Amino acid sequence: MKTVKVYGPGCKRCEATEKMVRDAAGKLGLEVEVEKVSDPKSIAMAGVMSTPGIAVDGKLVHTGGLPDEAKLEGWLSA
Repeated sequence: MKTVKVYGPGCKRCEATEKMVRDAAGKLGLEVEVEKVSDPKSIAMAGVMSTPGIAVDGKLVHTGGLPDEAKLEGWLSA
């Protein structure tokens, strides 16, 4: 099972990113544990300078704006 962290303060883009992660995992038939991180200190310590950010299994793969759906599926299936 993959662990995915979505970093963001709770804005619409952050919520949309979390939904995109869940939808992509469902489409691929993958089990993922999605954790929403909204604490500003934790976001900064993860290296996220622009939200939303996404980390898959501890590796930061995306920051700033909505992720590309094809890239998101690639990160989840890697």
